[in-house]
Amino acid sequence: MYNRIRNYLAEQMDLSADELSRDTTFESLHLDSLDMVEMIMDMEEELGVDFEMEGDMKLETIGDLADFIEDKLA
Repeated sequence: MYNRIRNYLAEQMDLSADELSRDTTFESLHLDSLDMVEMIMDMEEELGVDFEMEGDMKLETIGDLADFIEDKLA
């Protein structure tokens, strides 16, 4: 899942995937909450799953998001 998210972000932000790691923060990529919602919706559509995020969730890094999605798919 991490590689899928990393490749998605690299494509969306016109970056090399090699520039991104599990510890890369969304803040460092200048992604706001709307960008995050759009990314989650794209992942839901691609995977055919509804992730049902809770309002107080803090997904700060690419690794956080990968772990969240993997937990939801388990």
